[in-house]
Amino acid sequence: MTFMKNILITGGAGFIGSHVVRLFVTKYPQYRIVNADALTYAGNLENLTDIKDQPNYIFEKADICDTARITGLFENYNIDTVIHLAAESHVDRSISDPLAFVNTNIVGTATLLQAAKHAWKGQEEGKLFYHVSTDEVYGSLGDTGFFTEFTAYDPRSPYSASKAASDHLVRSFYHTYHLPVIISNCSNNYGPNHFPEKLIPLAINNILNKKPLPVYGKGENVRDWLYVIDHATAIDTILHSGKTGETFNIGGHNEWKNIDLIRLLCKLLDEKTGQEAGSSEKLITFVTDRAGHDLRYAIDSTKLQHELGWVPSVTFEEGLSKTIDWYLQNSSWLQHVTSGAYLDYYEKQYHESH
Repeated sequence: MTFMKNILITGGAGFIGSHVVRLFVTKYPQYRIVNADALTYAGNLENLTDIKDQPNYIFEKADICDTARITGLFENYNIDTVIHLAAESHVDRSISDPLAFVNTNIVGTATLLQAAKHAWKGQEEGKLFYHVSTDEVYGSLGDTGFFTEFTAYDPRSPYSASKAASDHLVRSFYHTYHLPVIISNCSNNYGPNHFPEKLIPLAINNILNKKPLPVYGKGENVRDWLYVIDHATAIDTILHSGKTGETFNIGGHNEWKNIDLIRLLCKLLDEKTGQEAGSSEKLITFVTDRAGHDLRYAIDSTKLQHELGWVPSVTFEEGLSKTIDWYLQNSSWLQHVTSGAYLDYYEKQYHESH
């Protein structure tokens, strides 16, 4: 079968990546989707069981830092489009192990860029390297203002610094080698399949297991929350309609203080599980603030809305309610990723398919 596009999605077994893979596999049967994931702790093939047998979907276990492996994928599948999502992404982990973030987020991105440059040399027409980044590269905001595409970079953690470096590398390949690139910087994502080290799934898991709910400092830090399925549709829109060389900020228009978010989460879970009102809120425990903890992030998505017509489809309350419902209906998924049992699934799945 001849495909209209051959798209390499890196990190496609991860949280955001799996939603992007699902959207593209189901919406575009005329595209071949190659999912390359190293299957580290946050990459989970159980996120994609519903589409794993689709004729336009291929999974390849691959580390983006492996030059020979990545070069081989470009050659074997005639890759013409890259959606680069593979990244180490947890700030706390970056504080304890910064070199892992330097390796994956900087060296891995450079490896992919070099492979694309080599594969597409002299034939850049119709090709695209789409790099998915974060609003954390911009640093921290005060009580007012928003991040725009022109905000100066000011990363404060090893994670955000490594993502800022990868953004700069992508732009350098555009200006130096004329590699067709697009970058998007998104706010905090939430939704189904989120690995439970991050705030919302961690809180859901702890409430369900009657464990303390850790909140940094006084819970005053503010984040702009983006429903992961809305993020996937934004990536789809930007990939098909965005101009090369451009940057687009993707936000959810949902600013919440961490403590207010946790209280809403407690209220919704009490209602959905039939617990006495206020019982989950008693689990809240304030802990020592994180080193270099940015006060506030807020994204201005005006450019994306005005130029390409994308807006979020759900309010935070709607998205959070859907997210809680998913975790309540998929308790086995949550048990697998928190117990390590999902590693057995990887092994079985990988050996069966190869």
